[in-house]
Amino acid sequence: MPVTSVEKDLDALTMTIVADFAVPLQRLWEAYADPRQISKFWGPETWPATFVRHDMATGGRSHYYMTGPNGERSDGFWEFTSVNPPHSFEVVDGFANADGTQNPEMPTMKMRFQFEETPTGSRMTNIATFNSLEQLEQLIEMGMEEGTRSAMSQIDAVLADLASFAAGHGTETQILSDTQVRITRVICGTTQQVWDAHNEPELMKRWLLGPDGWTMPVCKVAQEPGEQYRQEWENTETKERFGFEGELLESAAPYRSVTTEKMIGMEGPSTQNELTLTPLEAGTLLTLVITYPDVATRDMVLATGMTDGMETSYLRLENEVLASAE
Repeated sequence: MPVTSVEKDLDALTMTIVADFAVPLQRLWEAYADPRQISKFWGPETWPATFVRHDMATGGRSHYYMTGPNGERSDGFWEFTSVNPPHSFEVVDGFANADGTQNPEMPTMKMRFQFEETPTGSRMTNIATFNSLEQLEQLIEMGMEEGTRSAMSQIDAVLADLASFAAGHGTETQILSDTQVRITRVICGTTQQVWDAHNEPELMKRWLLGPDGWTMPVCKVAQEPGEQYRQEWENTETKERFGFEGELLESAAPYRSVTTEKMIGMEGPSTQNELTLTPLEAGTLLTLVITYPDVATRDMVLATGMTDGMETSYLRLENEVLASAE
């Protein structure tokens, strides 16, 4: 059990949890920074968590939900007020609605996570600050302390499983729900380099091509929210052509953008694509959460071999664009 102490200060309205781990500081930090990893231990054992958004940067936001043993769902959110990798981050933590917005009927609290090296590995100190004594007592009565202990009991297995999250593991697709899919890939480059590769037309034309034999003659990039973008590809032999277009909804360089996407000439609703870039020791974790209009559309797109095509493009990005930049 990694939790070494739990202290409640009723005068200061705080609860402090200390946990020690036999891994380097950077490894512990990345377990919290990576949505794939934190999903495996943030919720109690009987209420596992799924992070559908995790923008670990100052001003960013997370949205997660925990699923109970009988299918119950409890949503939560974080608002990142400070991020200082790999030493600390601070959030406003609260209950959320199913769309990730704050549930105003439930309390919020402030949490500070501190990470430090120790002679045997690393230590995490979590200081939760409540708005009132009543709120502190309410959340403790709801099982906050027991839930945290249960969640922490799972983290050792996550920390030991480094291979599943390392660079070189390739592009992975995880189904989050009937309408949401998460694509992840560790890119061997800095966050700024990966951001530029997704936002500079001349760079995009060099790698965003999918299988060999295609070019990208049209690459119009949206720079500000509300602007439209357009991408078209052409087969060098058959001259077959297809493309996508959409609108930039949100942009927070160099770590997050949200766009709509729709195949040119096709009727029906768009998808929503949320791109998040997170710096890691091995490079940049690219996370793309795609929201489809329905399960049928989701399954149809996945059946096209989308993941393999994306892996081909990401390899080209690393080997032909980022390698030459170095």
